[in-house]
Amino acid sequence: MSNHDSLDALDTPVVLVDLEKAERNLKRAQDYADQHGMRLRPHIKTHKLPYFAKQQLALGAIGITCQKLGEAEVMADAGITDIFLPYNILGAAKLARLRRLNDRLTLAVTADSATTIEGYSDAFKTADKLLTVLVECDTGAGRCGVQSQDELMALARQIDQSPGLVFGGLMTYPPRGSVERTNVFLTQARDRLTAAGLPPAVISNGGSPDLYASHGVTIATEHRPGTYIYMDRMQVAFGVAELDDCALSVLATVVSRPTPDRAILDTGSKSLAADLAPVPGHGHILGYPDAVITQLSEEHATVDLSACTSKPVVGERVRVIPNHACVVTNLFDEIVLLRGGEVVDRLPVLARGKLS
Repeated sequence: MSNHDSLDALDTPVVLVDLEKAERNLKRAQDYADQHGMRLRPHIKTHKLPYFAKQQLALGAIGITCQKLGEAEVMADAGITDIFLPYNILGAAKLARLRRLNDRLTLAVTADSATTIEGYSDAFKTADKLLTVLVECDTGAGRCGVQSQDELMALARQIDQSPGLVFGGLMTYPPRGSVERTNVFLTQARDRLTAAGLPPAVISNGGSPDLYASHGVTIATEHRPGTYIYMDRMQVAFGVAELDDCALSVLATVVSRPTPDRAILDTGSKSLAADLAPVPGHGHILGYPDAVITQLSEEHATVDLSACTSKPVVGERVRVIPNHACVVTNLFDEIVLLRGGEVVDRLPVLARGKLS
C-alpha cells in the first residue's frame, strides 16, 4: 500500500488485524510450548494466510494443520511442506486430490470409520508413497471420533493391515475443561496400542480454549491451536485472553440512529457472522463497552445503546471485536494489516472459501 493509505480512508466493513497483537499472541503460545516441551502444529483455519503460517513455522511450529483439502493445497502452493488434515476425507474426487497432495509433502489425515479407511486404501494401494492415517478419538466433544478403546484398536489394526496406508497415531479435539479426561483416554489408548505392537508415533491434541492448560495432557506429542493468533470475544469469555489481546476487529460505520437508544452498523451476518458467545450480543464495540449488538440481519447490526453514557453518531466509524474470528476471516476477500495503529498492508485471504 502507499504511504498515503490510512485507516480513515478505508471503506467499511473491513477486517483489521493488529500485527503487534497477533505477533504477541503467536510468541506467547510458542514460548509456552517451548517451556513445557510441547510441539505446536497451529491450525490455519483462523487466519487462512500463508503469511501467518510461515511466521508460525519460523517461531518453532513443527508444521501446520488444515481443516480441508483446499486449505492444504493453498498452503502447499505457498511452499509449506508438513501438513496435518484432521478430517475424514471421502469421495473419488477428493481422494484423487489427496493422493496428489501426498506426493508433494509430508501429510497425514484422520479416520474414525472402517469406510473412511477403505476409501484411503483403495486410493493409495498403488501409490509409491504411503498415506499416514491417525485414528480420531472423541474425548468428550461429541463430534467425530471413536467412542471406545475397542473401536480405536480395531481401526488402528485396519489401517496397519491396509495396502497403501501406515498407522500414524491418534488425534482428538477435546472440549474445554477436559484436560484430565483427555489425558486418561489417550494414555489408555497408547498403552493398549503399544502392547499390541502398534505404538502411536503421534498423539495430536488440539484447541485454543485449553491451550494454556494443555501441558496437562502429558501423553500428547503435539497441540493444534487455531484461534490463539487473533483471539476473539469467545476466547475472552473462556478466560484465555483479554480484550486487549484480540488482534482482529471489523471496522464498521454507524449508518442509522433511528432512536436515541438504537444504532445500526453496516455489518451484519455477512461480515460479523452469527456465532454466539457466553456473553450477550454479537460482538464488542471498542470505545462503547456498554453497547450491545442485539441482532444481526444480513447487512445490518442492531445496537442497543440504552446503557451507554456516550453514544456514537451517524457516520461515526467503530471497531467491533467479533464473537468468533475464524468465521469472520472466511467472509472477506482480504484483510488490512495495522502496525502502531497505521495501515501497513492488505493481504488477500488466499484460503478463503476453500471448503472442500
